[in-house]
Formats: sequence, C-alpha cells, structure tokens
Amino acid sequence: HVEKYRADGYLILDKPLFPPPRFDALKARFEMLIENWQQTMDESPEHIVGPHLFDPKMFDWLMDDAILDLIEPLIGPDIGIFSSQFLCKPAGVGKVVPWHEDASYWRDKLQPVTVCTVWIAIDPSTRDNGCMRVIPGTHLNAGRQHHEVPDRSKSALSYGIDVQTINESKAVDCVLEENQCSLHDADLVHGSNANTSDRRRCGYNIRYFPTSVKVSESFQFKTYLARGKDRGGNQYGDPTRINNAWLETAPEYRKLCRLIR
Repeated sequence: HVEKYRADGYLILDKPLFPPPRFDALKARFEMLIENWQQTMDESPEHIVGPHLFDPKMFDWLMDDAILDLIEPLIGPDIGIFSSQFLCKPAGVGKVVPWHEDASYWRDKLQPVTVCTVWIAIDPSTRDNGCMRVIPGTHLNAGRQHHEVPDRSKSALSYGIDVQTINESKAVDCVLEENQCSLHDADLVHGSNANTSDRRRCGYNIRYFPTSVKVSESFQFKTYLARGKDRGGNQYGDPTRINNAWLETAPEYRKLCRLIR
C-alpha cells in the first residue's frame, strides 16, 4: 500500500474504516450539522469548511486510531491535522469540482506542502453522483498552473487546471461504499463531475501533515496535534474547545456554534 501510494499518489481502501456504530455516529453528527447549517448559513452546503473548528466533537473521529494508523506509514509518527471539510453534493444539482492540485491553495500556509487527505464516504460515492476522480502519478510532476473557472455558478471551486492539459483517459473513479475511504497526496491532480443522480453524495475530507512541516504564523492555532510530537516549531489549537481565534475571523458562524452546543 505504501509503495502504491508513493507511485500513484492515492489509495482506495475497499473495507469499512470504522466499526458500524462509530460510523453511524459520524453520519448522525453530519446530518445534525447540515440541518443547522441550512437554518443559519446563507450558502450552499457543498463545502462545509472546518467543522472541527466550531464543533469539537469532530475530534472523536479526526483523532481516531483507525485513521491515524493508516496515515502513519505514509507521513510518519508525528501527525498534525491541517483541516477538515464536509463535501456535500445535493441530488441533481451538485457542482463540478474542476481538476486541481490541493497544494496550489496552501503554499502560503505550509512549507513544504506535505499533506495526505483521507476522504471518508458518508454516502455511497459513485460515478452517477459525482465521485472523486484522480489522475494517477500526477503528484510526481506537480505545480501546474491554475486558472479562474469560466462559469463559477457550475463549479465548486474558483480555480482549476486547464482541462486541455490533462489526459482524462487516465482518470480513475474513486467509487466507495459508505464508511470506506480513499487517501490522496496534496499534489495529485483530482476533481469530480456534477451529481446528476437522485441521490446525495457526501464525503468527509480530513487533511494530515507531518509535524516537521512549518505552519505559517497566520495559520498557527488552526492546526492540531493528533499524534506524536511537534517537529516544526508549530503551535496548535485546543481540540476540546471551539476555536475562538478562527471564530473572530468568521463571525457568521456564531449562531451555528450556539445551535451545535
């Protein structure tokens, strides 16, 4: 698995990640969150960024050994949490995610951008409802130029890679049953099609980094130590509390925080 990840930049793990009761609790937490999100936030639920920042209960899963034991062989025993995100494509209207490299968005936050993303299927993720797609091996030649997308109303991201520069014939569909996961490198080219089905597609992204990576001063306290020791002189947030340093920059989340409490 480690050799395949190094060569291809991703893995698909076709077995349950959590015991059923633990996964059921994660899905129930998401359903509660999205219900409150729709009551309070004036934006699409396609990208619910940083739920762990305003809901400390999420660390029950972010720091679960079932995940960290997958990550450790890939990035080492000293593991930080960079970010997490629910990616929810509503039935029939879920937007396209253009081809992109995650690292292109983070170069001002991490040096170097060494990140492994765990993509957990909250719902079954299929070709019809817009599963993630990857181009194997593209992480070995990273740093592609990203451009503003031509029609933002149809895209979940503002920027992406020019499709003319991508060999889409090599794309692999990351088809997952609920409670299965995939892992991918921050430099891997990936994206997804629109959800044209009558079924929602939700995944939970958790992004981990080796603590030897230096986190920018502006992002200090927005990362968390999940396992081992800090090796980069970083300062981490408290996983038992709402991240108030972040909340000061995002006051629109205050009502949502009160509902979750």
